Amino acid sequence: MMRSSAIFVAALAMSAVPAAAQQSGDPATGREIAQAWCSECHMIESRQARGNDAVPSFPAIAARSDTTSMGLHAFLATPHANMPNLRLSRAEMDNLVAYILSLRH
Repeated sequence: MMRSSAIFVAALAMSAVPAAAQQSGDPATGREIAQAWCSECHMIESRQARGNDAVPSFPAIAARSDTTSMGLHAFLATPHANMPNLRLSRAEMDNLVAYILSLRH
């Protein structure tokens, strides 16, 4: 009984960890992917001089209250008419999502 209680408490504690702390991916590698694939249109960081005003900046995407890891993964996996059809691996996607979410203040 004591062991079952300890396992339950550990599982409960893990579920209380914020989603950002559970995030997989490397933000630094994600920034490199963003620089290579996204920066021609998107402002990928606040100090960037270029970008297209018609598309959201990465800091703006990160600041939205409805931006989630799952939502970003779904968006990146779905073709969009006004964007190049990116074929990112799962690891690349994880890294890019980690970078975008790292821009939250």
